[in-house]
Order: sequence, then C-alpha cells, then structure tokens
Amino acid sequence: MDFEVIGSYIKGLYEEKEKLNRQKFIRKTKLKDFIPVVDDDVARMLKLLVAITKPKNILEIGTSIGFSAASMAETIKDYGGKITTIEYDEKVAAQAKQNFINTGVAECIEIKIGDAREIVPELDVEYDLIFQDVDKNLYPALFKDCLRILRKGGILVAEDTLFPVLDLDPKWHSLIPPIKEFNDMVINCKQLDSTIVPIGDGFTIAFKR
Repeated sequence: MDFEVIGSYIKGLYEEKEKLNRQKFIRKTKLKDFIPVVDDDVARMLKLLVAITKPKNILEIGTSIGFSAASMAETIKDYGGKITTIEYDEKVAAQAKQNFINTGVAECIEIKIGDAREIVPELDVEYDLIFQDVDKNLYPALFKDCLRILRKGGILVAEDTLFPVLDLDPKWHSLIPPIKEFNDMVINCKQLDSTIVPIGDGFTIAFKR
C-alpha cells in the first residue's frame, strides 16, 4: 500500500472543503519561527473525535501557533466546550492567541504559558480529551499525570508516535527512545484500550476504561 499516493488522494478530496487548513493557517501567521503544527489529516481526525465524543473539557499539551486547537475549537464552540492549551514559548503563545482571535474561536480557548512538566502535575481538573503534541521527551514524563486527570471514558491522543519506524533526519533520532517508551506505556497500561493510526507521523488514540 503506497501511503504517499493515498495521502495525496485524500488531501485532494478535502482541500477545497476545509475552511481551516494547515497551509492557509501558516501563511496567515506573522511569526515564522515555531514548532511545526499537525498535518491536515490529523486536524481532521481531531475534529472528528471531538464531533463524535463532544468533550466539554479538552487539554492540549503543545500549542505552537494554535492550528490543532483552532481546528478542535471550530467544533466545540457549537456546544459550549472549552480547550486549555499549554505553550512554553511566550512569543509563540502570543501568536497563537492572535490566531484564535482571527479564526473566531478565542472565547473557548485558554492558553497556559510555561513548562508542561510544571503545569500538568498541578492540574486537578478532569479532562474528557487530552491531546499531546509537545517535546517528545515529555511524553513518558507526563503519562502518569495525563492518565490521572483523564476521566473514565475519556480519550488520550498523541501525535508523532510512529517516529521509531519513520525515516527521520538524524537530528531527530534522539526523540525516538522517548516515543518508544511512551508507546510501551500506553500499550501496557491496563486502564487503556488503544491503537496507532498511520496518519501524520503516527497518531495514537487511547480510551480510558
């Protein structure tokens, strides 16, 4: 199965329909130095998960310029949901906030600025959906706390979980061990049912029993 051909076909089907897509979002963003945002197929999957499960309370770890949060917010604003998103870089967070205003979703998104390793352990709110797309070294470090604050019946999702089998640039090879560790933690967790979907750079979906 040629995933490149498949990906191009799917992109062609949806690119005219999508009001918000990655390329347009980046083009309209003034700040040009930021962590890469999710691909359009991942954004579609996030929106679909939100539409199906209607989470009232979403936690996103790793905002970047806000594409994934804005994509989810397009759906949650219709039923009164809320997204809390964590970003380490103040400049990037400021740009994300402006992007949320520009896309008309700012009222349902709260940005927390700081180190997720300090913020997440202090959270005492239950979340219906947690999306992790932060420094890959933090995936295993944050796992226990993410599980703690995810409600029963909630969904944990994570991007880039196929790094161990992708042909990555050598500069990213240091990120493979923490992703391997995270994948093992998810698969071996008795509280979770999960799978990895081959979109983006690997998209883990886990359901907390």
